[in-house]
Amino acid sequence: MSGSGQVRDSSGGPPLSLREQLDALPKEPGCYRFRGAQGEVIYVGKARSLRSRVRSYFQPGAQHPPKVAAMVAEARSVDVIVTGSELEALILENNLIKEHRPRYNVLLRDDKNFPYLKLTVGDRFPRVVLVRRPRADGHAYFGPFLPASHAWRTLRMIPRFFQVANCRVRFDGKQRPCLYYHLDQCLAPCAGKADPAEYAERVAQVRLFLEGRDRELSERLRRSMEAASRELRFEAAARYRDMLASLERLAERQQMASVGLEAADFWAEYREGDQAAVELFRMREGRVVGRREFTLSNAPEPERLYDEILPQFYSAEEPPPEVVLPRLPGEPELIRTFLGQRRGGPVRLRAPTRGERRRLLDLVARNAKLAFEARFRARHVFGVQVLEEIRDLLGLPEPPYRIEGIDVSHLAGSEPRASVVVFEGGRPRKSDYRSYRIRSAAGGDDYAAVREVVTRRYGRLAREGKRLPDLVLIDGGRGQLAAAREALAALDLGDLPIASIAKREEEIFVDSGGQPLLLGRDDPALHLIQQVRDEAHRFALRQHRRARSRRTLDSPLLKVPGVGPVTARRLLEQFGSVEGIRRAGFEALARAVGRAKARAIVESLAGGS
Repeated sequence: MSGSGQVRDSSGGPPLSLREQLDALPKEPGCYRFRGAQGEVIYVGKARSLRSRVRSYFQPGAQHPPKVAAMVAEARSVDVIVTGSELEALILENNLIKEHRPRYNVLLRDDKNFPYLKLTVGDRFPRVVLVRRPRADGHAYFGPFLPASHAWRTLRMIPRFFQVANCRVRFDGKQRPCLYYHLDQCLAPCAGKADPAEYAERVAQVRLFLEGRDRELSERLRRSMEAASRELRFEAAARYRDMLASLERLAERQQMASVGLEAADFWAEYREGDQAAVELFRMREGRVVGRREFTLSNAPEPERLYDEILPQFYSAEEPPPEVVLPRLPGEPELIRTFLGQRRGGPVRLRAPTRGERRRLLDLVARNAKLAFEARFRARHVFGVQVLEEIRDLLGLPEPPYRIEGIDVSHLAGSEPRASVVVFEGGRPRKSDYRSYRIRSAAGGDDYAAVREVVTRRYGRLAREGKRLPDLVLIDGGRGQLAAAREALAALDLGDLPIASIAKREEEIFVDSGGQPLLLGRDDPALHLIQQVRDEAHRFALRQHRRARSRRTLDSPLLKVPGVGPVTARRLLEQFGSVEGIRRAGFEALARAVGRAKARAIVESLAGGS
């Protein structure tokens, strides 16, 4: 079984009481969602400080209006999304209300849309117009603007400073120039007076302005303002001053509603050791419309995380055209092909290092960290409860704070190894992991291998007076458990608590002659026991890979013409050792690597024997 954890929606983890959720709230700005008994969103709000605002609903003696009091009485849980500012929280609140339509919000919120500016870059002579909603039409959108007056002010500024049209007149070259042309505030493409190259340059400046290239544009405007002031052109200087002021207001761009990202999923994670919280923000039509959290009890290595998460998630969900990640998967082409097949069209994977996508990705990562802290702060208490459940289940004298898991593995019956992993308080303690090369047991004899590793491991701990575990967990069934008990009895450690777990039906054996224990698939005690077993297996595979790599580097196979590290590793995996390759014979080698290489290998190994 793979050592990587399964992706689980965080709602499937141990539930926190509402009081515990209130105690864990951050002090940052953001949005909060109250949920009812069935998990449905009943109210969405925003706050400058989530901790202060949400807790204020539950202050003793608080006097609320009847509707608010009813909402508070109905709330059973709360979740939060942190934003970069209160302004972003307001935008996100609007999006979430549109998405969930909570019944306690419907009469309490103005459901209007905030305006955007549209630059029609797909036209020969683009113009800037105000719209209420971005569309997938090939043009560039900027916003939303809060308050709406900022959008109108910016719309009026553009022709004044850049001479780009903001009207809806047909640009067929047959119109009469309007007043803006005579005021030197438009190049009049409608009348055929605009030079295409000059107009394109002005449009590029507008885009620079609307995209927020503030430092570069502000410096140019400041120089122009100072020059106009020196030349006593005070009206022009005032215009530059006003534009600088508007630039400062636009500097705080809304990360929670970003346009040009018409449909994209943003993923980020926060991890400590093998435990991780993964956050997903789903953006549609330029707005964050959904959020998911997942927990991984035994997360893959960072470079493999998204290789395993993305196929799991998008097997049940249609991918958007763009997926944004902190880093690309280990096999990006494979993942891209999978997602493209699921979507029925191309899917782009991005790992941005700057720009709007990077800012939003950083915000998703901040929410992932908060989710991790809330989950594992609760899990400390939850972990104690699970250990107590295991104590009662297995009839142990104390909760098993220190659990050691043992896995025996081999390659095609050769080179058996045993791995020992250690968990303390329900979490891996990797500094105590150990790997043993089995010396006396024949390849494939798992029972003898279990006896050997148990004898070596716990015989040494007993001789050195070191701490013994509270529970030994063997990967296997009745036979492996009996072999381990036999070894412990020979060491006079027969009272050391021990159990085994069989892979196929997840049966737990305490007595090698008794009936197995069968726990529900959602039982937290089973999850922890599985985690220990799976971690032991993962560690064993890792040690085998390392041993193969070392053996490959030293292998005489590398001296054979045409045989490189990849071929040598494949042969060693298939035949177990150089001696196994030598015994395999020409035909078996030819089937594996072809007749030419097989002949070279046979001749080389025969000459070296």
